[in-house]
Amino acid sequence: MSEVPAVPQARLVDAVAHAFADDGPLARALPQFEPRDGQRRMADAVAHVLTHGGVLLAEAGTGTGKTMAYLVPAVLSGYRVLVSTGTKNLQEQIFEKDVPALREALGVPFTATCMKGRANYLCLHRFEEYRSRQGVRGRRLASDDAIFLPVIEAWAPVTDTGDRAELGELPEDLALWHEVSATAETCLGSECPRHSECFVTRMRQRAVESDVVIVNHHLLCADAAVREHAYGEVIPSCPQLVVDEAHQLEDVATQYFGRSVSNLRVDDLARDAEQVLRLAGPPGAHRAHDAARTVLHVVDHARAFFSALAMARMSRGDERLRLAPEWFAEHLEAGLALSGALDGLQATTALAAAARQSGDEGEPEGVDDLHAVSRRAGELAGELRLLLAASDPAYVYFLEVKGRAVQLRAAPIDVSRIVRDLVAGERRAAVLTSATLTVDNRFDYVKTRLGVEDAEELSVASEFDYERQALLYLPRRMPLPRDERYADAVAWEAHQLLRCSRGRAFVLFTSYATLRAVVQRLELELEYPMLVQGTAPRSKLLAEFRATPHAVLFATSSFWQGVDVQGDQLSAVIIDKLPFASPGDPIVAARIDALTSQGERPFETYQVPLAILALQQGLGRLIRHRTDRGVLAVLDPRIRSMGYGRRFLASLPPAPVTFDVEQVRRFFA
Repeated sequence: MSEVPAVPQARLVDAVAHAFADDGPLARALPQFEPRDGQRRMADAVAHVLTHGGVLLAEAGTGTGKTMAYLVPAVLSGYRVLVSTGTKNLQEQIFEKDVPALREALGVPFTATCMKGRANYLCLHRFEEYRSRQGVRGRRLASDDAIFLPVIEAWAPVTDTGDRAELGELPEDLALWHEVSATAETCLGSECPRHSECFVTRMRQRAVESDVVIVNHHLLCADAAVREHAYGEVIPSCPQLVVDEAHQLEDVATQYFGRSVSNLRVDDLARDAEQVLRLAGPPGAHRAHDAARTVLHVVDHARAFFSALAMARMSRGDERLRLAPEWFAEHLEAGLALSGALDGLQATTALAAAARQSGDEGEPEGVDDLHAVSRRAGELAGELRLLLAASDPAYVYFLEVKGRAVQLRAAPIDVSRIVRDLVAGERRAAVLTSATLTVDNRFDYVKTRLGVEDAEELSVASEFDYERQALLYLPRRMPLPRDERYADAVAWEAHQLLRCSRGRAFVLFTSYATLRAVVQRLELELEYPMLVQGTAPRSKLLAEFRATPHAVLFATSSFWQGVDVQGDQLSAVIIDKLPFASPGDPIVAARIDALTSQGERPFETYQVPLAILALQQGLGRLIRHRTDRGVLAVLDPRIRSMGYGRRFLASLPPAPVTFDVEQVRRFFA
């Protein structure tokens, strides 16, 4: 990998223009290539920012071909470029499809590495320990473990990457994988006996030697958030950065630059502590008894503390509950008792490690694992005390319950400075791109939220012919969303539209409550196969949708973006409500309060723009190719009746508008 551009900087723009020429190398080598003015304009802008430095915001409408528009300049620049995507699917597409195609088309030798989060990779040390524990216990495995442990055992010696994606048969929520995968918390770093063979270590070594490093936003933010830890950093230094699907960056940064303590995290620590103390701890009945009692104290205090948290959430019924100062006063004693128990565990495991290392207790077997547990216990105790203090006004403190997970969390209210440091702090050049970056035809909103006010701007319209390919349906009469009749009205409208499209649709909701109500009304009436979010993993639902003729998928926010279904299989996208973020959500509420205190009007400057971008993403699922045709439907009457509705309408694709279901029927005839 050269630190000097493959072509002189003054000639990079010319080289990029030649690559995209009508008779250039891309046209000659790629069968699907077609000249697109928007793609050329974006590639030219990316070449300029890679040459001269700075930050570029590039909105590229669907069908522009933005991936090639940034990859070609990146490859020809000769610099190491870090590409961050919104999803692992896009990562894999770039690495497995686009990179080989460009290598052949451009005739420029370059290397690329795809990096995912640690949890995607097998940890050889944890896997070895897991297998030895099963042998020591001599117990029967759980049914899933009995099925999939032999699969992993056969795969581990032959895989080059250790990436679980190679094992398509593994369920997404397999508990066994959690036991044997790599994590930043459990990593022993260079002290690990399997460090030289470690899949994460080898992945990073490949990345250090590569010209193009492909990550996703979760890894990008997680890596930056843990760089102060000895074994946290994974991504090598890259002075050039491209952020694809940049509209997601604020949410991901909010998640990773906060603090969180959960019952599952404490349970994992207690289980690991029990194992290392038993397998490598000090001999002697009294000392073994003391070690076991220390772990038991952690378990008991954690159960009491997190049970109280769960009860507080149940009394309100919200998945997320913003915590007032009086809440912390009420639960401070139980929380401090847990942090004290964690301090005790830190001391116990540190003493056990010291005793074994000194040779007083025999061979120093398991010392590194004891040190790792001690470190984790200390970090967890410290984070819990910080959360209980709730003293930083830059953070919002809240409780979140998802399934079995009960979490006490703190999230930054404003991540603009964090994101600016992430994308531009020590970077020479950064490109932030997405199909949805502008509101009211301006970049002001995203510039403020991402802290890149001085960025250059480029907006490229979609290449699709929406006048011919799409129809926008807005019903004439609908009750307001708060009306108790709204779910009935949504079900009726959706049924009429689905009969016109013969299924083949996404019906997208802003809440599970409305989804469940509409599904309940349609399941006995709809003549098409119904797939419902929550009944199967997301990837399985998508695969089933693609494979099932005339299927209808009912889903919420996770299907509003990052989903690509081309062709007639998806012929309608029906949205029940304008996707305003709930003002009861702790993070949203804190941001509204912060903007209000600054004299702004948060509904106009934050809530409406955020909802517009979400609506654009949801409707963007429909037209993904020049041959696609379909109907976009927004059932919320506020898009026509409220003043702010004009801003939503102006943001929608330029498709013909109808208020008549009969016209929808004729569109599909």
